[in-house]
Amino acid sequence: MARPNLLAVDDDVSVLEAVVQDLRRQYGADYRVMRAASGQAALDTLSQLKAREEPVALLLSDQRMPGMPGVEFLERAREVYPEAKRVLLTAYADTEAAIQAINTARIHYYLNKPWDPPEEKLYPVLNDLLDDWKAGYRPPFEGLRVIGNRWALADYKLRNFLSRNHVPYRWMDAATSEEAQKVLSDRQLKTDQLPVVLFGDGSALSEANPDAVAAKVGLSTHATQEFYDMVVVGAGPAGLAAAVYGASEGLKTLVIEPEAPGGQAGSSSRIENYLGFPSGITGADLGRRAHVQAARFGAEFVTQRAVGLRIDGQYRFIQLADGREVSSHVVLLAPGVQWRKLGIPGSDRLTGRGIYYGAALVEATSCRDEEVFVVGGANSAGQAALHFAKFARKVTMLVRGTGLSATMSKYLIDEIERTSNISVETQTQVIAAEGEERLEALRLRGPKGEYCVNTNSLFVFIGAEPGVEWLPDSILRDEKGFVLAGPDLMQDGKTVGGWKENRGPFLLETSVPGVFVAGDVRHGSVKRVASAVGEGSIAVQFAHQYLAGF
Repeated sequence: MARPNLLAVDDDVSVLEAVVQDLRRQYGADYRVMRAASGQAALDTLSQLKAREEPVALLLSDQRMPGMPGVEFLERAREVYPEAKRVLLTAYADTEAAIQAINTARIHYYLNKPWDPPEEKLYPVLNDLLDDWKAGYRPPFEGLRVIGNRWALADYKLRNFLSRNHVPYRWMDAATSEEAQKVLSDRQLKTDQLPVVLFGDGSALSEANPDAVAAKVGLSTHATQEFYDMVVVGAGPAGLAAAVYGASEGLKTLVIEPEAPGGQAGSSSRIENYLGFPSGITGADLGRRAHVQAARFGAEFVTQRAVGLRIDGQYRFIQLADGREVSSHVVLLAPGVQWRKLGIPGSDRLTGRGIYYGAALVEATSCRDEEVFVVGGANSAGQAALHFAKFARKVTMLVRGTGLSATMSKYLIDEIERTSNISVETQTQVIAAEGEERLEALRLRGPKGEYCVNTNSLFVFIGAEPGVEWLPDSILRDEKGFVLAGPDLMQDGKTVGGWKENRGPFLLETSVPGVFVAGDVRHGSVKRVASAVGEGSIAVQFAHQYLAGF
């Protein structure tokens, strides 16, 4: 396979030579570095590469070029190589144009000239962009093949698990793919054994589930040690932040996550208001970056589900779904939350068969040219609607309230209003789901009464539930099940829940000393990615104070 290409564009020969030399010195072993002296010449080069089906990872263009400015070139180049990372080189006076280009040309970054030393001002930026490109790049396929049924819950769960863990796979529908039908026939497999996973070594796994596939593809499912300084339950933004700070500060850290790094935020198609990412970032990419960062500091990750917590003196034991236990001095509870279920006739039967909780990004391409419905009026629903609008013929948002302004950020409302194939139905709710093998129709109640709409896809974002029934009663929770911590454990100046320490609980400490909580599962938390990251990092500081008391 040809090496991916990096293309530098500048009409100033001396500047272009300097850019090319810096790129070759850092990336020449893995990428082919190309050059062009004008925007039109660069477009001609891209057309030739496209004809040869060669990948392009990065476009680095100067802004001030005669005939075609850098912004115009990058905007036109996006039509040829939409996945290539786009960087604009600017003089300080062109900064305003560069910022505007983030929206118009969808550039990913701009750099002011000069960029010396490149080790500080060039390579860190390009490293991040190229890591992102590699994470999304799909070379000629040599990985897993999954044969399944689009309308089967087991198939949906498996595809969602693989996608969120960035495991490359190609999905084939057993009902429509001749290749899939031939494979099943050759291996004497029946449709009641779906989903089937075919591995690169020629082996196959029928009735595949995430746990079995995780072990086969190399995801760690067992902790390497029995004792850790800190065990983090959950790899959402709070848990990942705790892993980064804990491991970087010398704590032997284990993260337990049953699905994929990123948690609920990891299924978000685009987070545009997170500090430091002016072009936005997908939840999956944010989770991937944080996972890599924590692992680089030495944090260990296992793909497992926590099912119990027990206390024995100064030790805290997390019980896992496979029957094993891991112990630690400190536990951080950061499992996030689960989407609240619809609770209407037909919803349980059709979950995973057309009704999905959360963004379900693996279903986006399957919704091409269809009409889909999104229930909810908060940011997650808005982000999902915008993502599905790229594929679906029409996206209809169903909102119980009178509008979006009370529950959704203004930048999302503005973008939804600008998107022609998104409509918002207010004061409307779903009262029933219809269909046998898959979702076929929804019964709605709106201002004008009840009516029925035909659809195969409904995505639900209607609030959160903590899902921590596995915790012991000694971990106090509020009436909705969210975990109490710090000041919320105080009544009349005293700590409730049998607290026996000579001190009061730390800010994020639960009713059991040494067990902390962070993120959405905490009572009173702010449901934002940034606040979850903050809580996860702060919890580590309190963990240090707790450990100092030993």
